[in-house]
Amino acid sequence: MNYRFKKKPVTIEAFQMTEERRRVNEDWPPWLHDAWQKDRKEPGALFPVELGSISCPLAIHTLEGEHAVDRDDWIIQGVKGELYPCKPDIFALTYDPAPD
Repeated sequence: MNYRFKKKPVTIEAFQMTEERRRVNEDWPPWLHDAWQKDRKEPGALFPVELGSISCPLAIHTLEGEHAVDRDDWIIQGVKGELYPCKPDIFALTYDPAPD
């Protein structure tokens, strides 16, 4: 029986949430702006952990519950449009830039 698997090559969209990008959201992709507008209890919602705060951390509401987004984490939009955070070191080991 085979216990080893290789990820299928898929292209995802991702955005690194730096402290500056948290303060100035003009370069956020449209799907992240959409997530910001969702109710915080809705899957795919992005919201501040502290209401009114413009610093990290943030949180994403997923089907598995809330997940923290810390400074410099990547926010990934998966193949079904779902959002989830990813630490920078894991992101660097897992993803390479895709051609436009």
